[in-house]
Amino acid sequence: MDAVDRVERAFAAVPRAGFLPHGARGRASYDGPILIGHGQTNSQPRTVADMLRLLDVRPGQRVLDVGSGSGWTTALLAHLTGPEGEVVGVELEPALARWGAANLEGARMPWAGIHEATAGVLGDPDHAPWDRILVSAEASALPQALVDQLGDPGRMVIPVVGTMTLVVREHGALATTRHGRYRFVPLRTAPGR
Repeated sequence: MDAVDRVERAFAAVPRAGFLPHGARGRASYDGPILIGHGQTNSQPRTVADMLRLLDVRPGQRVLDVGSGSGWTTALLAHLTGPEGEVVGVELEPALARWGAANLEGARMPWAGIHEATAGVLGDPDHAPWDRILVSAEASALPQALVDQLGDPGRMVIPVVGTMTLVVREHGALATTRHGRYRFVPLRTAPGR
């Protein structure tokens, strides 16, 4: 089964509605970002699918989800890794981290979890290296702190200055490719707008 089929299956298995505020659940099929509070959004489904296809998550991998928000991408990643994998979501906004963790708990995927990010720290370096890193916020430059958390082999997908960027580490070498223009909320290391 190729990455496209696996991503489509993940979308079918993890409905977006369960990761939206109650008042927005009727808009779950809308192919656009939906506000979830604290200046954050639940990303456009088409964009999420593009990112997941680039990330190419495999069963059993360890995956870091930076900016996990509502928990939807964490759950999609958990579906892709399967129960033999591990997915850790980090979210800077405390209220969103709690809400996303509760949403994820409802999805019944105990191999995945979300916790509040440590202010001033990008990602989860204490549990690195990661096979895959997904970043759902736009960086002003490729963050070395996240590159350092990437395993070998490993893949990271991150929007950098409006361009979806794929970073691949293999045999000690790092390759970066660009894959279209996208809009995201800014990547931060401290709570607040």
